[in-house]
Amino acid sequence: MGKRKFFGTDGIRGKVGAGKMTPELALKLGWAAGRVLSRNGTRKVLIGKDTRISGYLFESALEAGLSAAGLDVLLMGPMPTPAVAYLTRTFRAEAGIVISASHNPYYDNGIKFFSSLGTKLDDALELEIEAELERPLACVESHLLGKVSRISDAAGRYIEYCKGNFPTDQTLEGLKIVVDCAHGATYHIAPSVFRELGADVIVIGDKPNGTNINDKVGATSMAAICSTVVEEQADLGIALDGDGDRIMMVTKEGRVVDGDEILYILASDTYHRGLLRGGVVGTQMSNLGLELALNELNIPFARSKVGDRYVMEMLAEKDWRIGGENSGHIVNLDHGTTGDGIVAGIQVLAAMCRRHLTLEQLIEPITLLPQVLLNVRFEGNSNPIDSSEVQQAVATVEQKLANTGRVLLRKSGTEPLIRVMVEGTDEAVVTQHAEYIAAAVKQVV
Repeated sequence: MGKRKFFGTDGIRGKVGAGKMTPELALKLGWAAGRVLSRNGTRKVLIGKDTRISGYLFESALEAGLSAAGLDVLLMGPMPTPAVAYLTRTFRAEAGIVISASHNPYYDNGIKFFSSLGTKLDDALELEIEAELERPLACVESHLLGKVSRISDAAGRYIEYCKGNFPTDQTLEGLKIVVDCAHGATYHIAPSVFRELGADVIVIGDKPNGTNINDKVGATSMAAICSTVVEEQADLGIALDGDGDRIMMVTKEGRVVDGDEILYILASDTYHRGLLRGGVVGTQMSNLGLELALNELNIPFARSKVGDRYVMEMLAEKDWRIGGENSGHIVNLDHGTTGDGIVAGIQVLAAMCRRHLTLEQLIEPITLLPQVLLNVRFEGNSNPIDSSEVQQAVATVEQKLANTGRVLLRKSGTEPLIRVMVEGTDEAVVTQHAEYIAAAVKQVV
């Protein structure tokens, strides 16, 4: 496997106008991808984006590059990432492209690809595209240039797909729900989905202006939806992130329900219906409380590296269907090919209806243990985790925790940070242990 220069674990991402995220690279990337994809005999690629102001720029540049390589382009405008995956399959396109930096601020953006099956693009194809990026851009003959058109009913198609994941013999009538769209790609999708299923919907974060995506709203900033749920006396809240691939929820008392608890709800509901295939994949960051609660139901649990890419890889390896992260990336391969915040929310609501339970009652069997995460910045290419001083500090804490907690140290994949996580039964003790290890890391740095 060759070394990637441009693609990371989730496409290409960075600050707009700097590094990789420039108009020049987007133009060349569209052309390079078009050259590679056209070898497979198709001439069609879909492009969707979130609501960042820079989406227009990158959409135009990709469109020009793909056309220059001879591929037709279907534009969807602002659409959630999982919607692009779904529509790529239904349009039998060779690939789908998403212009989004997910939960990042507006001044970042990214470009990632889905295959014709709505899954991550094959590593081999990514490497072929990288090889083409090194060649000079050349335009096909005029009569071979790709055409560009717009899918006018993309939103409606995806809304119907989402609703199709809810039982036809159930309704959300009588439920009052707050939906937070993070001023992102779900602003014109999610409210319609839940309203058309019968819910009384109050919407926040549905007025994107190009620069307010994920700003004090959405799944990474829960204060707004928590207070709105309580003020409106709603039954629950659903918070999505900027591109709609992750979800967090809120109980009627205003308590956050994270990805681990949502994962438990989906796994236990599937288990009680006798439909669970295998077990559940979490990550190294998944709370020990999730593992213990699944153990009570004799549901196998496995941990992958942090990142939805690694969750997907382990699901494929074990031939399991349900996995996710505590950050709210939830994958259920019986309902889609990638993480989908709206569909995960629908599945939780379906479990509530089927079992005649509230959100609070569904999460009663799972008790999350106190988990403290500290970040320590470092410079250079060294790995402080490998030092004997840090290893000794970790060993000391693990000895004190015995079998009542966990320690996890990892190097961030996106920032020069060492992440120190300690989990246990007593929050004050866990905090003390985390600070002790973080201090050891700082000394080495």
